[in-house]
Amino acid sequence: MAGAMLRRRSALLGGAGLLLTAAGSNAQTRTQRQQQDPPQDVWPRASQVPGGIARLSLGPAAERPQAFAGDVPLLVLGDAIAWQVLVGIPLSATPGEASIEVRPAGGGAVRRIVYSIAPKRYSEQRLQVAPGKVELSPENLARYERERDHQAQVMATFTQGSRGVSVPFEVPVPGRRSSSFGLRRVFNGQSRNPHSGMDIAASTGTPVQAPMAGRTIDTGDYFFNGNTVWLDHGGGLLTMYCHLSRIDVRPGQALEAGDVLGAVGATGRVTGPHLHWGVMMNRTMVDPALFIDA
Repeated sequence: MAGAMLRRRSALLGGAGLLLTAAGSNAQTRTQRQQQDPPQDVWPRASQVPGGIARLSLGPAAERPQAFAGDVPLLVLGDAIAWQVLVGIPLSATPGEASIEVRPAGGGAVRRIVYSIAPKRYSEQRLQVAPGKVELSPENLARYERERDHQAQVMATFTQGSRGVSVPFEVPVPGRRSSSFGLRRVFNGQSRNPHSGMDIAASTGTPVQAPMAGRTIDTGDYFFNGNTVWLDHGGGLLTMYCHLSRIDVRPGQALEAGDVLGAVGATGRVTGPHLHWGVMMNRTMVDPALFIDA
């Protein structure tokens, strides 16, 4: 029994392919670097680039430790033999070294885990449009700022008890991917924030399904996103569905994978019907493609 447990622990730790640094209360730091790539049949797939996900090994512990990026809690998975943490990496992250903190469940020395972020160049699209399509009116700007503050509260949702993602997400709607994550648009020479989700072209009224079990935490009609649904999958893993023609769920409603939450539309600031699908970890939008089977 002991030999089997040790082999299992070794396999989980070796498959992480990450950088582990332990720091005690005396601020001494030790770093272990592992060069092999993480296994690609583990979901979500690890991709240590801006907009990607780092999967870091925490080692064994009797109880689930807590992990934080700054003051933002992170999703910790596993068991007493080997815990792991998933870290969403912001699109704005600078390539190089980054770190998180790990706190034992029963108290004790805080550890610092260091990991590397590799550079990634996303596509850029330059467009010339009417000036009124770029600048917001004072009324629309005020509305956007009110909605931004509300959305920040939604994105801070963190519930315990997540089982993680054991199988790939089902794509929420069939269709052609019309715009990929990370695309940066430049309107009339003015750079805008990179595209923070995946756009899927589909006809108005096409049902949109939950890709994984979750709980509805917000619905509403927003200036940019139109009719929108947010789902909470636990541990800071959230998904967002925008531009819907209708919303079929209410806040607090539990959904299973495959349940219909709404229908494709063209509400909000868009030029045609499609679904904008976003995936968020630790308040960071990450590439939905890491969660689906290519």
